[in-house]
Amino acid sequence: MQPEDLQEVNKDVFKKVSYETDFLIAGGGMSGVCAAIAAARNGAKVILIQNRSRLGGNASSEIRMHISGASALRQVWRETGILEELVLTEAAENPQRSYEMWDFVLYDKVVSEKNITLLLDTAFIDVQVENGSVKSISAICSPTEEIYDIKAKYFADCTGDATLAAKAGCEYMWGREEKSRWNESLAVDVADNKTMGNSLLFMSQKHEKGMPYSPPKWARKYTTKDFVHRKITQWEYGYWWLELGGMEDTVKEGQQNRHDLLSVLFGVWDYIKNSGNHPESENWALSWVGMIPGKRESRRVVGDFIMKQEDIQSPKMFQDRVAYGGWPLDDHPPGGMNTTGVVPYISIPLKGPYSIPFKSLYAKSMDNLFLAGRNVSVSHVALSSTRVMATCATMGQAIGTAMAYCNQHNLSIRQLANGQQQMQKFQQLLLRQDQSILGVGNQDENDLARNAKITASTEIADGLASYITDGINRDIGNGKSHQWRADFKNGEPWITLKWNSPVQMNKVQFLFDTGLHRFLRISPQDTVYFGQERGPQPETVADYTLEVGRDGKYYPLQKMENNFLRLVTHEFEPITTDTIRIKIHKTNGDELARIFEIRCYLE
Repeated sequence: MQPEDLQEVNKDVFKKVSYETDFLIAGGGMSGVCAAIAAARNGAKVILIQNRSRLGGNASSEIRMHISGASALRQVWRETGILEELVLTEAAENPQRSYEMWDFVLYDKVVSEKNITLLLDTAFIDVQVENGSVKSISAICSPTEEIYDIKAKYFADCTGDATLAAKAGCEYMWGREEKSRWNESLAVDVADNKTMGNSLLFMSQKHEKGMPYSPPKWARKYTTKDFVHRKITQWEYGYWWLELGGMEDTVKEGQQNRHDLLSVLFGVWDYIKNSGNHPESENWALSWVGMIPGKRESRRVVGDFIMKQEDIQSPKMFQDRVAYGGWPLDDHPPGGMNTTGVVPYISIPLKGPYSIPFKSLYAKSMDNLFLAGRNVSVSHVALSSTRVMATCATMGQAIGTAMAYCNQHNLSIRQLANGQQQMQKFQQLLLRQDQSILGVGNQDENDLARNAKITASTEIADGLASYITDGINRDIGNGKSHQWRADFKNGEPWITLKWNSPVQMNKVQFLFDTGLHRFLRISPQDTVYFGQERGPQPETVADYTLEVGRDGKYYPLQKMENNFLRLVTHEFEPITTDTIRIKIHKTNGDELARIFEIRCYLE
C-alpha cells in the first residue's frame, strides 16, 4: 500500500446525540428507578441515566446490600407503592434467589414503561444552568461512544453523591454538624468533615472438601482483639462493618478506598480461614467479592427544609408529607475498620414511623431540581435513618409523581410545596398509587366507590365489608383491620358495590393484603429469610372475577389468575351500571379472602 492510498483517520469518535424530555433523572439506584416509573406512569416522558450496566445501586448484584426501611420497626410499616410491586415481583419470579435476576426485575419494569428512555453505562459530566434553573445536562456513554445533550423541564439528582446538584452550584452540606447548630443531642460537639464510610461485601460457599486460602500480600492482618465489637457468626455473606472512608473524601478518594476495602476484606477472610478460631470454615471458599463499595454518605443538598434529629425521634405530621421512614438513627464511626476498638455503629431505635416533607426533596438553589436518596435535605444525624434504600425508594416515587403533577398542572415545585390545596390533591394522587404516607386517608372526590353501598356474602367480626371504603389501606394498629375478610366455608365469597343510580366507570382498582408485617427482600444471607415468605404472599388474593351487574344478574367483566401484587388496576371500555361485584376463587394459601380497598373511576 502506497502512502497516497491511506485515508485520513477520523478522530471524531464520539457522536453527539441530543434529547429533549419532560424529566431527566440522573442515577439508577432504587430512588431513581422508582422516580422514573412513577413519572412515566403519570404521563411524563422520562430519560433515566445510570453510570452502571445494571439498575439498583447499592441493591444491585454489583454491591448486594438488601433493601431495608421501616420494616425495622417490626410493626406494619413495610413500604408500599412501586417498591412493594418490585419486591413482590422478585419474590414470586425469583424462587432461586439469584441476585442477578433481581437486577432484571428492575430492568424489565423500567424498559416496559413506554415513556422511559433508559441510558445505561451513561455518566453525568456537566450541567447548564440559566437564571436559577437547570436547562440541560451532558452525559457520556463510553461503550457506544456517544455524548448526550439532554434538555428537560425538570431534573432529579438521584446520584447519591449529589453530583448534578453540586455541579449546578447548589448549596450542600458535608460531614457532621455540631450539637449547637440544631440542638441535636446525637451530634458531635465540634463540626467536622467526617462521614460514615463505604462497605465492600463478599459471598462464600461450602464445599465437600477442605478449601485452603492464601491472601494476597497486600491484605491486612487481623487478630482476635479486632473482632471484639464485630462478631463473626457466619461467613456466607459479609459484612456491613467492612467499612472505610469516613475520614477521607468518600468521592474523590474512591479509588484508594476501594483498594483499602479489598485489603480489609481479604484480611478478614484470612483471619476466618487461617486464625484457627473458626475451624468450621475449613470447607468454605469465597464465591464472589464486590468491586464497587456501597456508599452511605457524602453530599446532602440544602432544600427548603432540613430534616433533623427531632423530626425523626419526635415525628410530626408535616403538611407536605409525601413519604415516611422508620429505620433507627443508625450512625457509624468514620474510622470504620481503622478503629476496630470502637463499636461499629450506634443505633437508636424508633417508636414508630416518621413523615418526610416534600420541602426536603428539592434543591433550594434551583427552581426545577428534585432530590431523592441519601443526598436529600437532612442533617447528618437525620441521615443516619433516612439513608436506607426502602426510604429512598419512596422518596423517588414521591418526586416522580410530583414532577408529572407539576407538569400537568403547570406548577413550579414551590407552588406545589406551598399550596395547601394543591398539596392535598397531590397527596391523594400518591395515596391512590399506594405510596407510603402517614395519616392520609382516601378523600378522592373522583373515587366512585366512596358513594357505593357495600354488601358481602360473608364477613368476619374483625373484617367488615364496609372497611374497604373506610379510607385506610392497611392495618395501622388502631384496633381495626381496615380490610374485608371472608372465609370459604360456604363457597367462594363475594363483595358487592351498589349505587343508588347507574354510574359510568372504566377503571377498578384493588389493594390486597401482602403481609406488610413481614420483612420482604432479597439477600445473599440465609438468615435474612427467616420469617419471610418467598413466592406469592399467602394472604394475597390469587384468583378472582370482576363482575358487572345487570337486571339482577352478574356477568364477568375481567378475570385474574395467579395474582401476587398488592395494587391491581383493571381498565376496560366505559360501562354504565349500578352494581359491580368481585368474586374470590382462591388466595395464595390463606384461609381468608382479604381486600383492603376497592376504588372505581371514570377517566
